[in-house]
Amino acid sequence: MSWQTFKVSGDELVRRVKELIHEGNVRRVVIKQGDRTVVEFPVTVGVVGALMAPALAALGAVAALLSECTIEVEREGPAPPAPSPRPTGGRSRPRKS
Repeated sequence: MSWQTFKVSGDELVRRVKELIHEGNVRRVVIKQGDRTVVEFPVTVGVVGALMAPALAALGAVAALLSECTIEVEREGPAPPAPSPRPTGGRSRPRKS
């Protein structure tokens, strides 16, 4: 088992948890604000669909109250590599002659 930690803002919380759950190797998700555990739930393999909906709805309500929080994820096996950062610049416009 391995653990990963992510710092997110409240409005990113539900989106990030959904992404983590869909990765498939997540066993437990813990949401903390500071040192206090706000929500903790196990993720059972194969129960991601309709049975996770109530937990995600409750998580959405919690997210509205949090400004910044930490997601701790327990995974089976090693953690996947961190995603590479996306470019932040926009497309360049053609110059007028």
